[in-house]
Amino acid sequence: MVSDFASAVCLTLWVSCCAFTSAAEDAYMTRALKLMSETPLIDGHNDLPWQLRKQFNNQLNSVNLNTLETTHTNIPKIKEGRLGAQFWSAYVPCDSQYKDAVRQTLEQIDVVHRMCQKYPETFMFATSSKDIMDAFGRKKTASLIGVEGGHSIDSSLGTLRTMYQLGVRYLTLTHSCNTPWADNWLVDTGSEPSQHNGLSPFGKQLIMEMNRLGMLIDLAHVTVAVMNQVLDISKAPVIFSHSSAYKICPHKRNVPDDVLKRVNQTEGIVMVNFYNDYVTCKKTANLSDVADHFDHIKKVAGAGIIGFGGDYDGVTRMPEGLEDVSKVPNLVAELLRRNWTDVEVKAALGNNLLRVLAKVSSSLTDRSPDDVPIPYEEVENPCRTSYGYPVDNAGAIHSLSTAALLLMLCVQALNGLMGCS
Repeated sequence: MVSDFASAVCLTLWVSCCAFTSAAEDAYMTRALKLMSETPLIDGHNDLPWQLRKQFNNQLNSVNLNTLETTHTNIPKIKEGRLGAQFWSAYVPCDSQYKDAVRQTLEQIDVVHRMCQKYPETFMFATSSKDIMDAFGRKKTASLIGVEGGHSIDSSLGTLRTMYQLGVRYLTLTHSCNTPWADNWLVDTGSEPSQHNGLSPFGKQLIMEMNRLGMLIDLAHVTVAVMNQVLDISKAPVIFSHSSAYKICPHKRNVPDDVLKRVNQTEGIVMVNFYNDYVTCKKTANLSDVADHFDHIKKVAGAGIIGFGGDYDGVTRMPEGLEDVSKVPNLVAELLRRNWTDVEVKAALGNNLLRVLAKVSSSLTDRSPDDVPIPYEEVENPCRTSYGYPVDNAGAIHSLSTAALLLMLCVQALNGLMGCS
């Protein structure tokens, strides 16, 4: 009898404890959703446009974003996740460099515009902080564009300016390949050689032109040397659109503490990436692991530099509890559970990015566009013509290209005669 009574008491206490815990968690979620109704969740990086190319060759008429189930992102998930604004990534792979990167990037920009046109009740194209708040007031997801990788502009300031006119508001200086003017993060792993010790002179030129345009400079994917050089010369705040804290996970795609402090000093933002490999440096991770990055960045550099940069649809492994874009409120509730204040959460949700975007836009100057091209010898390759460059250089280049073509034809003919395949 006593044993039965004790068991009943224990069961009652356990049920009460579970109920109390559940009520507390519900309170955090209720508070999270309230904050997200007051401040737009702005995510720095989503690769849905690349999935549209991979899966449908950008044929939007062949896909319904209301029912699509092969991606981290669709319209029901966006609504459930309270996504207030998204930088959609106009990404093309590094193997398009020196070939058709510009064309492919323009097609990715085009698919974002068409996505907004096809689903006007959900998406509103945006290029500014004001646009983001206007869309938020209309209960639509503000849709901005970031170009992921400097290879997409083919070392052309004219192409950079044209993409800005098409609505692009950030450029990630490199992806996972060096450009003719900047080193990528793989250099820091030792797997690729440095070509520029950071930025070349043209790379520094490009930074100043982005400042002049009022275009966000994205330092995700670059070397630490490039991070510091840009922080030295940029007149406007910078962003890391999808990078996490190196101290928590020492992956070279993440941001070291000394750089975090410099981002704070220059009023920029680091938008935390959710990819397992950058969160735990392992194949698995959970929501709490992601929150650890938020906590660390806040401790080192303050809540004023933090944002969300999930990298959904650009990676294959997402943390337990953050499996797709619908789950982001779980992370907001976790931050509240960790005693983040409402002001700090609102800063990370969107106020930090709104501040940075407004400040970068205000850095516009009356200075004339920079029209000095990159030296031809820095971009010379068989797929590039030299029109406009000095005649003596062009003559030598054309002679070299002709000689190379003749040599290739001779080799092919010889192989044919010898029966080689």
